[in-house]
Amino acid sequence: MPPMHLLPRLRRSVHHPAVRVAVALTLTSALLLTLVAVDWHPLIALDGDIARATHRWAVDEPGLTHAFRILTDWVWDPLTMRLLCAAAAVWLVWRHSAWALAWWLAVTCALSTILQQTLKAAVGRARPVWPDPVDSAHYAAFPSGHAMTATVVCGLLLWLLHRYGVGRAVWRTAVTVAAVSVAGAGLTRIWLGVHWPSDVLGGWLLGALVVTVAVVSYERFWRLPERR
Repeated sequence: MPPMHLLPRLRRSVHHPAVRVAVALTLTSALLLTLVAVDWHPLIALDGDIARATHRWAVDEPGLTHAFRILTDWVWDPLTMRLLCAAAAVWLVWRHSAWALAWWLAVTCALSTILQQTLKAAVGRARPVWPDPVDSAHYAAFPSGHAMTATVVCGLLLWLLHRYGVGRAVWRTAVTVAAVSVAGAGLTRIWLGVHWPSDVLGGWLLGALVVTVAVVSYERFWRLPERR
């Protein structure tokens, strides 16, 4: 039984909006993961219908498909996103001496990658196979690494910008770029025929969950060493 004077604080923590969001994301992600793992027929059928339609479009529009390949390989690629995260960590140390925040950012990105690869290995979902592929990819399908990594990195960077109080114009630009990047990173993978739609949805949900849990954990634990 915790001391009586800590009970109000514990109640506030439990009912904090971010905690409720984390619980909702956890339940939704777990449900989708279960449906994918058991090959739930309605989901598999919907995945197939959407994938076949977008693959036809990709074959019929080679110029647009080539542009999407450039974006997915060089702009929204997980490596590019992780390098952006590393650059933000260096900036935090160089400009603000925020070592704890920089470590938190690096650890969160690393744990996100570990979670992503662990789930891929555990679920072992096969990627779409086409007689006339327009792109190729490695590893298992669920969750989409592009979608998850973009969600994690963009979400963390937006939180950092908000924390440091950037101007309204910068904030609106950052939100727009982040939204386009997260959506584009996932949708291009479906268009290129290397992921099922539910892989991308799973990446988005899990990425949002990682960001939410990371922010809550930082507010509760990581920021303590920075207090004067």
